[in-house]
Amino acid sequence: MIKIKKQKNRAFVILFAMMISSIILMIALGITNIATKEIKFSSSAKDTNDAFFAADTGAECALRNDRTDNPLVSFTEEGIYVNCLGNNTINTTFNNNPKPNWNFTVSGLSFNERWCANVKVIKDNTNPNNIITTIVSKGYNTGDPSACVQTENSVERQIELNY
Repeated sequence: MIKIKKQKNRAFVILFAMMISSIILMIALGITNIATKEIKFSSSAKDTNDAFFAADTGAECALRNDRTDNPLVSFTEEGIYVNCLGNNTINTTFNNNPKPNWNFTVSGLSFNERWCANVKVIKDNTNPNNIITTIVSKGYNTGDPSACVQTENSVERQIELNY
């Protein structure tokens, strides 16, 4: 009869140990989940800054080339070049549908040359006395110099300027 009591006590101790270890495991998993989310958030904030910097650089490049002594509105379809980032010459593409617009890509930004920006300059010249310019610059924190597009792991930020 004493033997039976010992076995019941052993079962209770095993059950109690399993409960305690389950609670500790749940707490550890909860802390790990929170830590993982914080790490993703911190890297996301850095990626956002990188993408915004690329978009800002693209917009500044378009603004620099849209001066009164070098206006983008006077460019024709042949030989459209934009000068940015020192002496770099960037080829642009022209489209006249529905409004005259120019597209160019600024790549090779950052120390590892991963950031890039796609820039579109739209000139609404329906009223020759009041030409409205819209610059849309989309910056990415990662990109291939040959194709600046959003990938699965990249962050995109857009800046739009109207004047």
